[in-house]
Amino acid sequence: MSTADIGLIGLAVMGSNLALNIAEKGYTIAVHNRSSGRIDEFVAEAREQGLDGKTIAKYDLADFVQSVKRPRSIIIMVKAGKPVDDMIEQLLPLLEPGDAIIECGNSLFTDTQRRFDYLTPKGIGYLGVGVSGGEEGARHGPSIMVGGSKEQWHNAEAVLTAISAKFNGEPCCAYLGEGGAGHFVKTIHNGIEYGDMQMIAEVYGVMRDGLGMNPKACAEVFKEWNKGPLNSYLIEITGHVLEAVDEETGRPLVELILDKAGQKGTGVWSAIAAQQMGVPATAIEGAVAARSISARKDERVAAEAAYGKRADKKADVTLADLEKALLAGKIVSYAQGFAVIAKASEENGWGLPLSIIAKIWRAGCIIRSRFLDQMSAAYAKGEATNLLMVPDFIALMKDSHPSLRKVVAAAATAEFPMICLSAALSYFDSYRQAQGTANLIQGQRDFFGAHGFEIVGRGTDLHGKWPSTLGN
Repeated sequence: MSTADIGLIGLAVMGSNLALNIAEKGYTIAVHNRSSGRIDEFVAEAREQGLDGKTIAKYDLADFVQSVKRPRSIIIMVKAGKPVDDMIEQLLPLLEPGDAIIECGNSLFTDTQRRFDYLTPKGIGYLGVGVSGGEEGARHGPSIMVGGSKEQWHNAEAVLTAISAKFNGEPCCAYLGEGGAGHFVKTIHNGIEYGDMQMIAEVYGVMRDGLGMNPKACAEVFKEWNKGPLNSYLIEITGHVLEAVDEETGRPLVELILDKAGQKGTGVWSAIAAQQMGVPATAIEGAVAARSISARKDERVAAEAAYGKRADKKADVTLADLEKALLAGKIVSYAQGFAVIAKASEENGWGLPLSIIAKIWRAGCIIRSRFLDQMSAAYAKGEATNLLMVPDFIALMKDSHPSLRKVVAAAATAEFPMICLSAALSYFDSYRQAQGTANLIQGQRDFFGAHGFEIVGRGTDLHGKWPSTLGN
């Protein structure tokens, strides 16, 4: 008998937390997992939380599918890539026209588009859903970015909206467009997240090595900053991370953590997508590069031995400078990310609503921050595609970019690595320069490759009379 409102496959941390969230909101959910032991563990967790009456555990995949009411919505939470394709093939013979698969992992948006195109002619819906907020968000309310069939979205809309985070009562969940739209927006969300985290780390480095501050003192500064314009989830948790103490040694935990940052691919996907569309996203690219450099620990140790340690120089900046520099860098990072989203929307015909995307990022997700409300309002007015041209943010950048300039300059002279913040500053300076230097590049391209150039008032595809350098 079909009694479940929705089904979920994959009971790792994110999947089990999503299932418990759904059950807590009053919906009956059927669950399945490849490992039966994990199903048993989930049943115990649901019982402990008083949610066993809203969960149906099924050890057989066919029984699981049959337990879900039609039209079925089946959430899959498995590892991205081939495991998703394998799960689709296992489900296909068990599904009926009108049913839908909802993939809530971090999949490459082109894979999502391919799966959408593959399943649509078969009458099976496919929703690629970005879910942000980590395990806590999954359990208590994530930000949810939906892409795929609008009809299938409506079938799952009540459940997904109910479990999402809320900002002033508004759900942080929205349908964004067909095919891979939802997963693309989630990918760029993660790229912005990379930039945000790297900029915070760079500022922490100046505090630690340039101002001589210990982790506890740094934590207090981040807590104070979280009360102002920088108010955000990442600033908040930075304060908690910096004040944590290792129980075994009594030392600040952050000082014991190996300085090698991991990454699962979404930042790289963001950078590649931006490059392919010709949209500069230097903050994201810098953040990805910084993580890659961090992973080369042995090489960095050897290079320090070869070149000598950084000179023991103090940074000629104030905490107020660092706060404003971080704000300016953050604005540039968001501006680049939303510019990538806008271009992808145009190229794929998605009609991505920038205002709504900013809205659903106001709570639940990792990059939630105070100024997203301001961003949403600005995009709703249609003020500009690039955030740097929105009046409110022009005022913020005019006030904060001198501090960003001061911090980047101080970092350069005192030998502090600042890949992301310096990239943000260079982008900002390039973006606001009416007369750039690409005219020289066009001349060079025509010299060696006859690529042509444009002269205002004369036309395009013109060529110069260059001297021959053959044989020189």
